[in-house]
Amino acid sequence: MSESLGSAVPLSTTEPRPAAAQRVLPLRHPGRWIASAIVLVVVAQIVHGLATNPFFQWDRFQYWFLRPTILDGLLITLEVTLYSAVLGLFGGILLALARLSRSPVLRAVSWVYIWLFRSVPLIVVLLFLYNFSALYKTLSLGVPFGPAFLTFDESRLATDMVVAVVGLSLNEAAYAAEVVRGGILSVDQGQHEAASALGLPKSYQFRKIVFPQALRSITPNYVNQLIGLIKGTSLVFYVSLLDLFGSVQSMGSTYPGDIVPLLLVATAWYLILTSVVSVVQFYVERYYSRGALRSLPPTPLQKVRTGLRDLRARVRKEAAI
Repeated sequence: MSESLGSAVPLSTTEPRPAAAQRVLPLRHPGRWIASAIVLVVVAQIVHGLATNPFFQWDRFQYWFLRPTILDGLLITLEVTLYSAVLGLFGGILLALARLSRSPVLRAVSWVYIWLFRSVPLIVVLLFLYNFSALYKTLSLGVPFGPAFLTFDESRLATDMVVAVVGLSLNEAAYAAEVVRGGILSVDQGQHEAASALGLPKSYQFRKIVFPQALRSITPNYVNQLIGLIKGTSLVFYVSLLDLFGSVQSMGSTYPGDIVPLLLVATAWYLILTSVVSVVQFYVERYYSRGALRSLPPTPLQKVRTGLRDLRARVRKEAAI
């Protein structure tokens, strides 16, 4: 009996290898690598075409990019965007509050305003305001249906800048109203009930409790509107205001051989402006995410640091194996 036991196969040869000695191979994704390679080839071809095609005239692009006439138009674009964004947001807040009001008159007027300006193209609004003096020579303030105390000459009051800002603001307020109203409605009803239970005034509830929470939802949507507003300022050229696009169009008429590089200059500046707005949007969203998320989303710099740290760790692990 002892000899048969001694001649048996040792138990250690039949036991599985320890888990620490087994190497886990990652799952292969050949389709992902093939798709990435195809995309890289296409991107490389596009970049090569942009860099080598003489039709784009990059030397003329460099010449026009910082010319005073282009920078003056850019400054007008920034001014019109700033004024219209502030006035449009303020008007949108008022319209949104009117839509949420218990007054049927305020709700009806707000709804009609939003419906009208979201239906009429912006270029029509600008051209209508530009020719507004043909309908009303003067504007006055006084008793309704009674005597006027102050009278203004509309042709002197409505400069090209005023027409552009008013037209864009009226149009922007209609869209901003729906953005603000959607953000207010996104706030949990319990927040309203808790604030009312504390006996807080309605204005205080809105300023300190409801609106700060609604901004988390309003910000990304309104930034989309703001980016559209930056591009929409190109239409003020039709009311004789030489913004960035107007300056490019004017120079293109004077120098017809430089139309393509001038359009590329306008494209580059619009890309820069929208990129700056997108960066600001990220940090505003991150600021208002405090308290709503367990951890704040990493900044681009933090993402780069994390990626480099993970890459170094992976290289060290591969070297050790």
